[in-house]
Amino acid sequence: MRAVRFHGRGDIRVDQIDEPVCGDDQVKIRPAFVGICGSDLHEYLAGPIVIPTTPHVLTGGQLPVTLGHEFSGTIEEVGKDVIGLKVGDRVAIRPNLSDGTCASCAYGRPNCCRSLGFIGFSSNSGGLSDHVAVPAKHAIPLPEGFPLDLGAVVEPLTVAWHAVDRSPVETAKTALVVGGGPIGLAVVQVLKARGVQNVVVAEVSDQRRKYAQELGATHVFNPITDNVVAEIHAFTIDAGADISFECSGVQAGFDTAMQAIRVRGTTTIVSLWEKKPVIDAFDVVSYEKHVIGAAICEDGDFEAVIDAIATGKIDPRPMITSKIRMEDVEEKGFKALVNEKDKHVKILIDVAAQ
Repeated sequence: MRAVRFHGRGDIRVDQIDEPVCGDDQVKIRPAFVGICGSDLHEYLAGPIVIPTTPHVLTGGQLPVTLGHEFSGTIEEVGKDVIGLKVGDRVAIRPNLSDGTCASCAYGRPNCCRSLGFIGFSSNSGGLSDHVAVPAKHAIPLPEGFPLDLGAVVEPLTVAWHAVDRSPVETAKTALVVGGGPIGLAVVQVLKARGVQNVVVAEVSDQRRKYAQELGATHVFNPITDNVVAEIHAFTIDAGADISFECSGVQAGFDTAMQAIRVRGTTTIVSLWEKKPVIDAFDVVSYEKHVIGAAICEDGDFEAVIDAIATGKIDPRPMITSKIRMEDVEEKGFKALVNEKDKHVKILIDVAAQ
């Protein structure tokens, strides 16, 4: 069968590999649509960084690995020990794997597992293939009629859902999202679905500011030309935003997220950082601000996002800016996200397309 595999920095190939065998506690899936994640792109440009070069402690996976951790598909085989799933079911895949034994898992936070792994990232199986076998508990059923292309964007939306859950969103009237990339735009949608009145986006790209408005942002600013902090204070009676989300991964973005929140406001860091940011501890102490992190997603987040899409509270279609064939994954997928990043939010690979 075909599989898109990462062999090293700047080296991804459509290989022919053996079709997987479905284990007793697994389901075998025919992938439908697969999204390219920013973490995939980061590995392509600079990796391997997180992708294992020696056998992963949980999965045994190592280079070359089959990519694809944001995906949907249809079950084509069910292991003998699996209950509650059947052939023909449409599913979205929850990719994060945990050992269940470390201190984080024992505390009930497997998303922070010390041996964290991912289907399609640190294992030898991934969604960018004609067939994939995954543990049944990671196949989350989609409602009847739920479009499979939308099923592929459930995973990034769950990251946003969890990030918003980590913040005091219930009492927030104004939220700032710094960075209008895929995760930032996902946070925008979740904030609107959760009833936040003012959703502000700070983003340098003209096109991504337009996407932000289309997806529900009430105010958009260019941090290069606009004083974002002053603008937010202007329409919050000089108080500041109740909550902010740092989705840019750069110092200037973090500074904006922190400076724009009110007394006892909360900044949630969602982005992954290559360099450690500098934090103004005097500002944090003086105004009793909160800084928290959000890692991946928790149990129940997939179901919550699927329900929000199914009931119309979230419409992620504008996030899907291109659909391509598997054979075009490098030129029209990875390279397009590098060279034309302002034009794209989420590129999906249609596995069945010829």
